[in-house]
Amino acid sequence: MSERAAPFFCPYCGDEDLRPSEAGHGAWECHGCRRAFQLKFLGLLSPTNGGNQSDRHDD
Repeated sequence: MSERAAPFFCPYCGDEDLRPSEAGHGAWECHGCRRAFQLKFLGLLSPTNGGNQSDRHDD
């Protein structure tokens, strides 16, 4: 099992005082603005599905 990826700052106020929440996997608490939020990885984008055009290697 891999370690949990930690966010660097709160998506609401930008504060860096974040702590894991007991609410579940991917849940975090910001002690700057007192908000709780959850992060979830959805998957990777393909170049035809919103990826960067410079990622293509068409020669």
